[in-house]
Amino acid sequence: MRDVDADAPVVVAGAGPVGMTTALALHARGVPVTIVEAESEDRDRSGSRAIYVHGSTLRTLERIHPGLGMELVEEGLVWPTRRTCYHGKEVFSRTYSTPGGHGDIPHFSSIPQVRTEAYMHEALEEAGIEIHWDAAVESVESGPDGVTVETADGQTWETPYLVGADGGGSTVRKEIGASFDGDQSENSFIIADIDEVEEDPMPLERLFHYADPEVGGRNVLLVPFTGGWRLDIQCIEGDDPEELASEEQMREFTRAVMGERYADNVTWVSSYKFLQVMADTFVDDHRRVLLAGEAAHLLAPFGARGMNSGIADADEAASAIAVGYRARSDAVARDEVEMYAARREKAAEYNLNAAGQALDYLQGEDPVTVLRKEAAAALADHFEPAGEYLDDAPYGPHTPPPIVTTGNY
Repeated sequence: MRDVDADAPVVVAGAGPVGMTTALALHARGVPVTIVEAESEDRDRSGSRAIYVHGSTLRTLERIHPGLGMELVEEGLVWPTRRTCYHGKEVFSRTYSTPGGHGDIPHFSSIPQVRTEAYMHEALEEAGIEIHWDAAVESVESGPDGVTVETADGQTWETPYLVGADGGGSTVRKEIGASFDGDQSENSFIIADIDEVEEDPMPLERLFHYADPEVGGRNVLLVPFTGGWRLDIQCIEGDDPEELASEEQMREFTRAVMGERYADNVTWVSSYKFLQVMADTFVDDHRRVLLAGEAAHLLAPFGARGMNSGIADADEAASAIAVGYRARSDAVARDEVEMYAARREKAAEYNLNAAGQALDYLQGEDPVTVLRKEAAAALADHFEPAGEYLDDAPYGPHTPPPIVTTGNY
C-alpha cells in the first residue's frame, strides 16, 4: 500500500442514514470526509422502513448538524395512545397528555425513512460533503498508516480511515475478513405502508393485536407515521408469505384492521424473515477500518433498534476517528478505535439479545410464555400491570445498552 496523506478525507462507504450521519458527525468534528455509494442517485427508496426515531437519535442529529434533529421533530408525529388487544378483546389502553415528554426534543418522532434521508441529504449539501454515486467498494487494503479503497467508478482512494456503512451485504466487512453470524426468525412477516385518509383519519394510536381474529389469528402491529400507517402482520404456520403479500390479500387485511376507507390505500408491501446477526469484529487488524450500522449488525425491528443503533455507531465512529486523525501517538489513535469497537460491539450484543427476546416472545412456542400471555389476558380487566405486560413485551427491554470501558481489545 502506498503512503497515505494524513490530511486526506476519511472515506465513508454507504449513503444510507448511518453513512450520512457518519459523514455529518466527522464534519462536525472538523474532519474532512467524502461518501462513496454503490447505487445511483435516482435509486428506489420506496417503503417507510425505519419510521421510529428515538429521542437520543434526534439529539445526536441536532448536535452534529444544528436544525437537523428539529426538522425530524417538526415533520414527524408523536402518537399519544398505546393500545393492545388479545384475541379480539382490548386488554390495555393508555393515552398520554404529553406523549413526547417535555422539552424541544420528544421521546420519539414517527416519520418515514425517506423523509429522514431527504433532510440528511440537505444537511450534507449545506456542509459541502460530496456523495460519489455508482461507486461501489470493490477492494479494501488496510495498513498501519491508512487504507486504499478501489471503487467501481474507477477511482482509488487513499484515506487515513474507512467507515463501512454499506449495509448487510457489506463489501467492506468481507474485505477486512470479518465473519457475520447469527440466526433468522422462524416466522415470516408482512409489512405494508397505508396512506392516511385525510378527510376521515383514524385516531393516532399504536395498536398491537395478539391473534387478531379478523386476520385469521395472526399477530398485528399498526403504527402511525407522518402521512400514513405501518401495518405489520406476522405469518403463522402454513402461510405462504408471497400469497399473503399479494395486492388482493393486503387489501383484505387492511380492510379488516383499518376499515373499508383504507382498503385501497396500500402503497408498498414487503415480506421477509428477520435476521439477528453480528460481525465478530467491528474493526480491521490495523484499526483503520470501522464497521457501522447494518454492515456490523442486523437486528429484528422490535424496539426500533436498527437505524437508531446504527446512528449511535456512526457518532461514536466519528468521535474515535477525529481523535485518531489528529493524534501524535499511534498508540492513542489505535486505542480510540479499539474503544469504539469495544463499546459498539457490547451495544450490538445487548440489542441482539433484546430484539431476540421480543422475537422469541412473538413466535410464541415456549409453553411458559404462552401461559403468561393467557394469564395476563385473563387478569387484564382487573389488574392493569397484566395488560401493561402484554403491551410492552413485544418490543423487548426498554433499558439502554450498557456503557463499557473495556472490551475484547
